[in-house]
Amino acid sequence: MELHLFDEVTDVIRAFAGGQYQPLQIRTHRRGVKVWVGSAKPPREHYEAQLLARRHVDGVDGLALEIGFHAEHREESDNERAIESIARSAWKRTLGGEAKCAPFFDAPKWRRVSEAWIEPDLEDPELALAIGSRLVDFLDVLEPIRSA
Repeated sequence: MELHLFDEVTDVIRAFAGGQYQPLQIRTHRRGVKVWVGSAKPPREHYEAQLLARRHVDGVDGLALEIGFHAEHREESDNERAIESIARSAWKRTLGGEAKCAPFFDAPKWRRVSEAWIEPDLEDPELALAIGSRLVDFLDVLEPIRSA
C-alpha cells in the first residue's frame, strides 16, 4: 500500500513540476519519496515526503507524514549553512501551513524546513495529490532561494 501511494505521489510531482526543474530526479523508497534537481545520485540536500513514527513529532504513538526540505550532511555546521539563506528569507509567509525550520526529528544534526501531518488517512484517494502538490509547493518556494 505505502509504495503504491508514493508511486502516485511521483506522478503528481512530475505533472506539477516536471518541466520546471531540470533535471528533476525522483526516487521512491519504502516509506516515502525523495526529490532533487541535478545529478542522478541523491544529494544530502533534497526534498522529501515520508512516513515516520509520530513519537518523533509530538511524543505520541502513531504515524506522521513529513513533507519538506532536508539538509542531511554529516557535519551540523554544513546543515546550518544549507538552510541559512532559507532561514533569512520570507519562506514561511509564502508556504504558510505548519512548516518549521528546525533540527530534524530524530537526527538533531540534520536540518529541515518541513511540516508534519499527524495520522494521515493512507486510504484517502486524494492523499497522493495532496502530498505531491504540497511537496511541489516546497520546491517552488525554497528552490529559488537556495539557487539564488
